[in-house]
Amino acid sequence: MHSDTHLLLHHLRAAELAAEARTALPREPRALRAQLGWILVELGLRLTQQAPHRQARLA
Repeated sequence: MHSDTHLLLHHLRAAELAAEARTALPREPRALRAQLGWILVELGLRLTQQAPHRQARLA
């Protein structure tokens, strides 16, 4: 592929992704704050879960 064509396609895709990101973000700062809060709660719950305790078996 020619480098100019590749660069043009890259810019078009970057513009599409930027437009998609703008529409995906919540409109209100409070909504963003609430979304971030729930993400942190989920992360905290995942961190507190422990794997089952396993004991070493002796042969």
